[in-house]
Amino acid sequence: MSERVEVTEPSTGQLESAPETLSDRTIDSAIVAPGALMTPPVDAEVIAARDEASAARRGFRQLLPRMSLKLALGLIIVVGIVLFGILGPLFCQDPMDSDNPALSPPSPEHLLGTTKLGYDVLAQLAWGTRGSLMVGITAGLIALVLSIVFGIIAGYKGGWWDEILSLFTNIMLVIPGLPLVMVIATYIPGRSWMLVAVVLGITGWAGSAVVLRAQARSLRSRDYVAASRVAGERTTRIIRVEILPNLLPLLAAQFLFAIIFAILGEAGLSYLGLGPTGSITWGTMLNDAQTGQALGTGAWWWFVPPGLMIALLGAGLSLINFSIDEIINPKLRLAPENARRVRKAKRAGRGVESVRTTNGAAA
Repeated sequence: MSERVEVTEPSTGQLESAPETLSDRTIDSAIVAPGALMTPPVDAEVIAARDEASAARRGFRQLLPRMSLKLALGLIIVVGIVLFGILGPLFCQDPMDSDNPALSPPSPEHLLGTTKLGYDVLAQLAWGTRGSLMVGITAGLIALVLSIVFGIIAGYKGGWWDEILSLFTNIMLVIPGLPLVMVIATYIPGRSWMLVAVVLGITGWAGSAVVLRAQARSLRSRDYVAASRVAGERTTRIIRVEILPNLLPLLAAQFLFAIIFAILGEAGLSYLGLGPTGSITWGTMLNDAQTGQALGTGAWWWFVPPGLMIALLGAGLSLINFSIDEIINPKLRLAPENARRVRKAKRAGRGVESVRTTNGAAA
């Protein structure tokens, strides 16, 4: 007799278990392979902060000049002169010590010789470097601040602000700087290096203000500046946060130009006898050499070192300024690369130009 097999179906009230998914499983630390790293989930805000920080770093790098031969050479020259002006006076004798022999040529005792009054030229050059750098940096800072006030504010504000500030800038542009400085220095009996620097800074900002005004007028119409105005940001914050960071390369170039202008202006005034009294600068050294008949007596070691230092500092700052210009003008940055590509293409495709000319003529 065959056996009956009964198959019982589950009742409708019995719930079927859902298939197990990966998200329902819990990770057991016992079954994790030894040495395996478990990375916690990264928050979206953390990722956004990282992206913003990396974008800020990339933006700051774009404001820095690329390292090149002219930038490296300019930095070496300028840093060397600055270190000589800072550390040189610590290792030299008193620049006003007249116990040395007069008009002594360069020797192991006096590396750059002595002057007509027995002053050591190396000591005077070290102290003169410090004095000229102080005059140049002080005048450059004053000129930079005035150009920002009269240039950027006039370009951003517009209206009657622009009219008044531009009128004053144009007046300063028309007045010749060096004769004005000479007139001011003539009527001031006691002239310190600070007074000379202030006068040079006040008379040397107008040209930079015109350039900054044009750039500020261009940046004023950008979308991010308009968004800041719509958001109710204050004018000072917009200029400080939105305008000035985009003008940093231009401001650096204007500052370097102001330093060169101030040092050359002080040297010219001192050579004419209108420089700082009681201070030693490169200009006062040239004035002493001129009054002491250094050229007539053949004492070349008296006037060549200060003139050479002025030329070297001007060349170093100009090389740095050329590297900064590549940031302001992208065409200058891309010009060497484009020239190399053209030369490489001409070398690789010799005879191609004649073929193209023939085809063009045949066409």
